[in-house]
Amino acid sequence: MLVGLEGVGLAALMVREVLAIAAGDTGSIESAIALAVLTLVGAAAVVAFSVAIWRGQSWGRSGGIVTQLLILAVAFGAATGSFADPSIALALAVPALVTLVLLVLAVRDAGRAARRQDGSADDEARGTASR
Repeated sequence: MLVGLEGVGLAALMVREVLAIAAGDTGSIESAIALAVLTLVGAAAVVAFSVAIWRGQSWGRSGGIVTQLLILAVAFGAATGSFADPSIALALAVPALVTLVLLVLAVRDAGRAARRQDGSADDEARGTASR
């Protein structure tokens, strides 16, 4: 769910970018359009990760983890750049850290469940083979 909220946040950012383009509040229209398109692609990817996580697919968790690491990199840049703003860095980093921890725990739980399931399949195969 948290990954889905991040995807919605990216979609909202893309809408803001489009409104800035429409208002003429850009230095370079080409760069602004490219940024809006890339933000849309990113939002679609993050929403897809969220759906995959909800369905229990491992690729969604992997993509979600990469997304959190990228958000943390942006947060670090917001904290240390020439226009550093610690409040923006914290606003980005705290949810990303929480989501990252939850995703890592979900990966661990999925691995345990898969091993249990594989063990059950092995037990069934041994029981069938010994009969």
